[in-house]
Amino acid sequence: MEFLHTLNPLYSLSGLFVGALVGFTGVGGGSLMTPLLVLLFGIHPATAVGTDLLYAGLTKISGTAVHGHNGSVDWRITRRLAAGSAPAAALTLLGLAYFGHDSQTASAVITTTLGVALIATAITLIFRAWLLAKVADTLDKLDDNHIRLLTVLLGAVLGVLVSISSVGAGAIGVTVLLMLYPKLPTVKIVGSDIAHAVPLTLIAGAGHWFLGSIDWSLLVSLLIGSIPGIAIGSQIASRVPDKVLRPVLAGTLAVVGGRLAF
Repeated sequence: MEFLHTLNPLYSLSGLFVGALVGFTGVGGGSLMTPLLVLLFGIHPATAVGTDLLYAGLTKISGTAVHGHNGSVDWRITRRLAAGSAPAAALTLLGLAYFGHDSQTASAVITTTLGVALIATAITLIFRAWLLAKVADTLDKLDDNHIRLLTVLLGAVLGVLVSISSVGAGAIGVTVLLMLYPKLPTVKIVGSDIAHAVPLTLIAGAGHWFLGSIDWSLLVSLLIGSIPGIAIGSQIASRVPDKVLRPVLAGTLAVVGGRLAF
């Protein structure tokens, strides 16, 4: 009963908003939640990242279930991404454990990496169409073996980014997947990206749990809002236009990223 008094409705409201955003765009989990926790609620960077990772993993299980039920997950892509991200996340967590996750150096690394990742996310959101057009001809010439290798490499990069900052699996992952698999419907790319984020964030979150950087009352508060939020967002994913949402989200991420990185 005492634990219930530690739950914060403001965290739950934040979880609802971010969960819905993740469900219909595949973007916005760590990109919005971690900076919200650090800048708005004053949570320690290591605790914000660790708690957000477990929150994201548990939240995206419901999103994966909805996308899987709707047939909008390509499990081949999910397996390729996981083959790169799982070992990369494990190695990154070992590095954090070695240097001390709650040290001043680790906090500076987490905050700077988070800021840079947010700016990169904003760039991929704004210039997605241009980036896709630029690489289309080159990637069209690659066979499936090369595409598989690049997908595994993408997974490894995401594994490092997500483990340090909890950011990267959304806009960056979706944009590169759209380049590598241009013939797949966007909703299937989003669904596959969300499905891959489940094992990645759970592995990274478990590592942060071992390091002691999880706030359980914060986690439960976020889940109360985000689980229904992502289920609703995933259900309407194919019907919601993002022409207005994308530039607004990108602008927000760029400002927050600049604040954290510099």
